[in-house]
Amino acid sequence: MERDNQFIGQSGAFLDAVERASLAAPMSRPVLVIGERGTGKELIAERLHRLSSRWGEPLVITNCAALPETLIEAELFGHEAGAFTGATKARAGRFEEADKGTLFLDELGNLSMGAQERLLRAVEYGEVTQIGSSRPIRVDVRIVAATNDDLPAMAARGEFRADLLDRLSFEVITLPPLRVREGDVGVLADHFGRRMAAELYWQSWPGFAEHVEQQLETYDWPGNVRELRNVVERAVYRWQDWSQPIGHVQFDPFDSPWKPMAPAHRPAQVAAKASAVPTPTSAAPDLDAVDDLRSAVDAHERAIVEHALGKHRWNQRQTAKALGLTYDQLRHCIKKHGLMQEGE
Repeated sequence: MERDNQFIGQSGAFLDAVERASLAAPMSRPVLVIGERGTGKELIAERLHRLSSRWGEPLVITNCAALPETLIEAELFGHEAGAFTGATKARAGRFEEADKGTLFLDELGNLSMGAQERLLRAVEYGEVTQIGSSRPIRVDVRIVAATNDDLPAMAARGEFRADLLDRLSFEVITLPPLRVREGDVGVLADHFGRRMAAELYWQSWPGFAEHVEQQLETYDWPGNVRELRNVVERAVYRWQDWSQPIGHVQFDPFDSPWKPMAPAHRPAQVAAKASAVPTPTSAAPDLDAVDDLRSAVDAHERAIVEHALGKHRWNQRQTAKALGLTYDQLRHCIKKHGLMQEGE
């Protein structure tokens, strides 16, 4: 699949972060990109590179968490033949590969202290030394680093070099989480939904049912845009009916009535903690905000019935059975809350 490198959003917080990246792009200075998982840190790194004078040179991406501590220094700085067991031939590191271009260091907080010391020298003097060599190599590399860790707090605890942090933080771009990007959930959901519908060769895009739109807007999105994309694409391909608005969405793909039980040897407190995690569709209401009990109960009942109808594709007999109602009782609920399909 083609790499998705589009910036989609209209909220002020999001546009401010993109504008700051655009402003910093022409500067050949290090940039730190901070944000929760799935907020688009790599997209910002690409923007910093493409809008800089280095756009025609390599953009080298390295995930510092993907390699064991014993190999990360060799990966970044290269090594001579015989420098360590298994090093049968010399290999250039990521710094040499990124010469004249940009090196993106993702998950920066996972770097070992030894790698941090070498990185400090590379930033300070523009020199790297391969493992097993005593001869430094000059490199011209612009560093963009990303993390979801609190690096200043790590530096205060002695877990990250404060002098390295000082040199990498010429500019710091903090990406807002999706839950605070007002209006962007609907825009992104529509974009991902339309793209998935086209991939499935649907004749048209039906959009989402009103109750699904509400669920998408009120969910907390701990995985941010990446999670939203998965949720929307999963909902579209499971629906398979382009003539009706998508009426069901599942936030947790692991949620199932046949989910395996926790092992008997699992510590009781861990099992209790896991069972206490609420599902996206069963979040407790704010009891202090309830000032009309009847309206609150009706709203909760409507949400349950709407969700069940969508889950069972508006098959009312299956929905009634799933909710423990008779068919007539379900019909009464549908009429009571005005939950009618088109044509009814």
